[in-house]
Amino acid sequence: MMTGGISGVARVAVIGAGTIGASWAALFLARGLAVTASDPAPDGEAFLRRTIAEAWPSLTRLGLAPGASPDRLSFIRDPVAAVAGADFVQESGPEREDVKIALFRQLDEVLDADIVIASSSSGLLISRLQSGCRHPGRCLIGHPFNPPHLIPLVEIVGGGQTTPDAVGRAMAFYAALGKKPIHIRKEIAGHLANRLQAALWREAVHLVAEEVADVAEIDAAIAYGPGLRWAIMGPNLTFHLAGGAGGMANFMAHLAVPLQGWWQDLGTPELTAEVQRRIIEGVAREAAGRSIADLAHERDRVLLKVLEAVAGKAMGEG
Repeated sequence: MMTGGISGVARVAVIGAGTIGASWAALFLARGLAVTASDPAPDGEAFLRRTIAEAWPSLTRLGLAPGASPDRLSFIRDPVAAVAGADFVQESGPEREDVKIALFRQLDEVLDADIVIASSSSGLLISRLQSGCRHPGRCLIGHPFNPPHLIPLVEIVGGGQTTPDAVGRAMAFYAALGKKPIHIRKEIAGHLANRLQAALWREAVHLVAEEVADVAEIDAAIAYGPGLRWAIMGPNLTFHLAGGAGGMANFMAHLAVPLQGWWQDLGTPELTAEVQRRIIEGVAREAAGRSIADLAHERDRVLLKVLEAVAGKAMGEG
């Protein structure tokens, strides 16, 4: 294993270089690491290099590490060959359990036993993915949020055979990259943040189905309301503030009962063909002709400002 770099990692193998993997590669390069990427798609390398080029101005604005360069990227189509010399593996292949089990087995056979293999899976259980490996202790979930080169969150989940050492090394590596890793202590489908998103969207679908509001109004309710606060602090600390001088204890004393009443009134919608049609048409009206690329550019432009503001808050700036 190579020394130096970040937390002992100098070269990362990115296995699967689609939207998520390419964004990971851009981040690793921006932090001064060498990257070897692999993807089976015919245009995989072209897509990867284009994604990195598009991400580089944002990463430059956030600050590049010494030695950071897209020129430190190499592409090898064969995933087994691509992990040669890697100090850390970020797997971002298709979200299919059978594909990932087979891929983990292949990589495990050729890597030194102490090299962490982290999967970007958004919801699969790592205990299943590591099941065919000779060295399952080094396998874990390292799930980012899209786009990984900008959003700080990484969810770390160990499986039944994952060692505490592997979890600790992954946590340290991601933190040294400038990410915000959180350790999820129990395997659960969808991990943590996606379950929270799913809970919110379930109620959004219910409100559309019941014609309480249209799609754009529901999005506005989050984007111009609690979503602004959630960029600063999560729901628990937000409700702690809502309790005034008495904090969460006061919130519980005065608002817990009515809030629990709202829980009991929340919907359990079904994504019927009709509900899907109304949501799809509502999103199209809200997008107002903007392409996916246009919306992504708008998202990333504002995200940069939010990240800079949050970074200023963390450093105690005005």
